[in-house]
Amino acid sequence: MVTISQATITGSAFRFTGLSLPLSLEKGHSVTFSIGFSPNGEGGASGGIAMVSNASNQNLAIPLSGTGISAGHLTSGPAALNFDAVTVGTSKTLTATLTATTSSVTISSATSTNSEFCLGGISFPTTIAPGQSTSLTLTFTPRTSGIASGNISFISDAANTPTVESLTGSGTAATSHSVSLSWNATPSAVVGYNIYRSATAGGPYTKVNPVLNPDTHYVDTSVDGGATYYYVSTAVARSGVESKYSKQLRVVIPSP
Repeated sequence: MVTISQATITGSAFRFTGLSLPLSLEKGHSVTFSIGFSPNGEGGASGGIAMVSNASNQNLAIPLSGTGISAGHLTSGPAALNFDAVTVGTSKTLTATLTATTSSVTISSATSTNSEFCLGGISFPTTIAPGQSTSLTLTFTPRTSGIASGNISFISDAANTPTVESLTGSGTAATSHSVSLSWNATPSAVVGYNIYRSATAGGPYTKVNPVLNPDTHYVDTSVDGGATYYYVSTAVARSGVESKYSKQLRVVIPSP
């Protein structure tokens, strides 16, 4: 049986844990302990552990060495993103990059100060080699009208943690559009009119009124901002016979 009575460590950058002395070991047994290295600066560091026991080699020396390097630096590009105006209820996505300099950087997590701004395209933890970059996406989904701002903070082992990406945007109210149509009454007796619409000049056309329209005007509320539509109408006689299409009308809807 070997009894270790003393263990001392040299070198201010080194430390050991998990060894409670005095410690006795039976033949064939072993003990595990940890040695930590926390460099005080850049460059090489050395030290050692000296163990005293009743073994034949009473003074056991364990040399220690390590090299301190500068902590990495993490930058985001661009450091600030402006999403401009985005309609409430819709989303806009922009791309950004994270770059590691000096040495590798491991990003462990990220937090947003505003739930309207979301991070995507990256998983954690992720390590970026020195001089390399990784891309990610940032999405703005405004819930109300007005200016919005927030930050995405990246937590890492970089010297400048957290690295902050500043975000701004503006929510704008959704705009509803409609087309008001009117036409001259047919000279002959009719019971109503049908209104047809197409996204292509000359058709094919699709009827937009759910029931026969008795008047010479109709408001189409099922249109999209920025679209172009082509309208025609028909007259329906009491016998149920429907006339040919009228002259086509082109309508351009404003955007948004």
